Amino acid sequence: MTTETTIDTGTNELLCVIRDRVAVITLNRPEARNSLSDTLTPALRTMIRTCGEDPNVGALLITGAGEAFCAGGNVKGMGAHRDQKKLEMSFDDKVADLQERQRRLTGALVSVRKPTIAALPGPAAGAGLAIAMACDIRIAAQSAFVTTGYARVALSGDYGIAWLLTRLVGTARARELMFTGDKVDAARCEAIGLVNRVVPDDKLQTEAFTLAKSLAEGPRLALRYMKDNLDEALLFDFETARDHEAERLIRLTATADHKEAVQAFIDKRKPVFTGK
Repeated sequence: MTTETTIDTGTNELLCVIRDRVAVITLNRPEARNSLSDTLTPALRTMIRTCGEDPNVGALLITGAGEAFCAGGNVKGMGAHRDQKKLEMSFDDKVADLQERQRRLTGALVSVRKPTIAALPGPAAGAGLAIAMACDIRIAAQSAFVTTGYARVALSGDYGIAWLLTRLVGTARARELMFTGDKVDAARCEAIGLVNRVVPDDKLQTEAFTLAKSLAEGPRLALRYMKDNLDEALLFDFETARDHEAERLIRLTATADHKEAVQAFIDKRKPVFTGK
């Protein structure tokens, strides 16, 4: 039986429901292609932290309302000079401020020790693309496309986009996509490894949620340790990473979830995991 709990995000610009242990987080500014705002972005940071720490949540699914995932920053607002306090900040303070905002958004998303999925119903651009890439898995609708976008506004990139992009598609393609800002359609995104799969537009939310629900029902500790292992594969030498893998696996052999999985295999039934 499906259970659903609506979470108060503090704003209509961001929606969140927990359904079958999946936190479905929806950027809800369809009239602006779900571009980030001074209201939406702080709420998103809070939901990433809250859902990431909630023991009743097994996976996070981030998507956008309407026909876009996230258009990134509000380009029209870049020249509006709305925040006088920020204009008066020193260079060092502005750098520190952006670094902190990045740490609490894509930094926090990468640090979540649960499976995270981005479902792209349409364009993901700039920081919006960085958010999608900070998730573990990306599923795109056939009509979706991505663009780094920064070159078009004479900026170099933020929210870790260069790091994330390089690790997903390699150095040569990352440089091409950053320098040109070209639109990359869903089919090419799948071909170069930027998204994991492409599905018909009308199947996107169903397929993304089905995957998220399956992962949310999985062995929580094992998935957490898998993420640790996979993260370390980018950071450590083979010997160190291999040794850490061994330590984590031995820890898991003593868990109730491991024993349940083995018994379920013997009984030819679906295991029921408790995260213990």
